Amino acid sequence: RTNNSYGRWDEARKFWGLNINHTRDLNRMATAWYGHDGIPVDPEQRAEDLRQVSLCTWAFVRSMKRHLSPPAEDEDAYIMEINAKLPAAQAEALAEANHRPNRALYDLSVAIDKLPMHFMRKNEINKNLSIFEDTLGGSERLLSSPIPLFYSRHTARFLSSWLLLLPFAMYDPFKGSWNHIGEIPAIALASVFLFGIEELATQLEEPFTILPMQGFCDKIGMWTEEIVSWRGQGLDEDKIVIQENMESMAPSR
Repeated sequence: RTNNSYGRWDEARKFWGLNINHTRDLNRMATAWYGHDGIPVDPEQRAEDLRQVSLCTWAFVRSMKRHLSPPAEDEDAYIMEINAKLPAAQAEALAEANHRPNRALYDLSVAIDKLPMHFMRKNEINKNLSIFEDTLGGSERLLSSPIPLFYSRHTARFLSSWLLLLPFAMYDPFKGSWNHIGEIPAIALASVFLFGIEELATQLEEPFTILPMQGFCDKIGMWTEEIVSWRGQGLDEDKIVIQENMESMAPSR
């Protein structure tokens, strides 16, 4: 049972790992590929378009976190965050949507479609959205299909019965101690460790209650915001752009 519970936690963590990797990948491609065919790039328009991509990326993972969390735990904070970061109309549409992560993915698709770049490059960027849909669907599967309650109860009953009968099995091995008193700390220690393993399995059954999803969302928002601030093609000579980007990433000496 513990292995099965850990497998659920590990699968949920991998889904969020894919989210982290592909949010960065999406914004990297959008930043580097903005503009095409030698068309002059307006720096202000570019900054606004990429900022919208970054915000929509954050809105998706934040909506996914809200979707996987109990309403009483996260609803107020979610509404406050999207109202603070997103345009009023977009935040309202997101808050009123029946399936908020899907609405956030739609907004992200629209933001990508508005970018001035070759459609083949847009297709490459949109592949990340299909991965987001997969991670969302896999997470919903874990959330909606927990380990059956009768299985957990039967395991707990079996463990309790086994520990209850353990003193009889350990009676002879402890006959050397006065009045078999050595059984008391031995049985107590075994009970603590075995019930501890049972409790670990119970906690891991619901991975989204213990994964630091808010931390993941905050980091994704910070990283994507930084990525879209880098200069890309069409703004200057390639060598200058590369040099300035490397200097911005290099630690101060």
